[in-house]
Order: sequence, then C-alpha cells, then structure tokens
Amino acid sequence: MRDQPILDGLDRCILNAIQDGLPIVAEPFAGLADSLGIEVEELLERIARLRAERVITRFGPFYDAAAMGGAFCLCAMEVPEERFDAVAGQVNAWPEVAHNYARTHRLNMWFVLATETPEDIVRVAEAITGQTGIMVLRFPKLEEFFIRFRVAA
Repeated sequence: MRDQPILDGLDRCILNAIQDGLPIVAEPFAGLADSLGIEVEELLERIARLRAERVITRFGPFYDAAAMGGAFCLCAMEVPEERFDAVAGQVNAWPEVAHNYARTHRLNMWFVLATETPEDIVRVAEAITGQTGIMVLRFPKLEEFFIRFRVAA
C-alpha cells in the first residue's frame, strides 16, 4: 500500500472550495486565493501537488453533456484482477471517459462515458469492448445525483 499524502488544513480547505466551482472570469483563482488568505501562485502549486500525489485525479470543468445535446452513461466491466491496471489505462485513454473507479464485486471497474451524441455512447463502449476483449455493460442515467466530498479542515 502506498504512503498516504499528508494534508494540512489549507489543503483541506482548498479541496472543499474547488468542488464548489470557480467563477468564469479572467482570473478565476484570484478570488479563491484571496478568500483563503494566500497568493495565487501558492494555490496553483498546491493544486498541482495534490494532483501529482493523486489526492485529486481530475481538476477541470464538469459539463452537463445532456443539456448540450450529448449523453452520459454509467458503464461497468468485469476485469480479471491481473489485467485491472492495464485495462484501466486503456479505458482512461479515451477522452470520453469522465472518471473511472474500482469496485469490490464481480463488476469491478465502473466509469462514466460523456459523449457529444447518444450514438457515440454505443460507438465508444463497443470500441472499448473490442480493444480490451471485455464486455462494457451500459447503464443509462435514470436519475441524477450530486455527490460532494468534504474533508474536515
């Protein structure tokens, strides 16, 4: 098991704050840095370190693909444990994969596809199946949930 990064109180405040989004302005980090009492450079360095240490695996905007005419789909695969890392690399290489996570049951790899059109969901899922040799099961969204992860500061 890898060593867990040590997060100080400011790291924790940053993690909580960035989940609420940044304003669409010329300098989106300035207001956040100011509210945290630090310089923008320190904020950006800390975010870069948190990514490098894989505390956060993705940092960027989250778009509602369906509202823009696209589609989302939750997908799952049954990946042999000895191939898990390799298959995760193949799956994550697709720009349509929004995020990917391991589960502890038969369907042990779950990821979200976000595409420009509903037809692209089928195309990408079938391409991943062909590339990996493992069936991609598709679970269309019936209800939307927003999960906010907060860390104690």
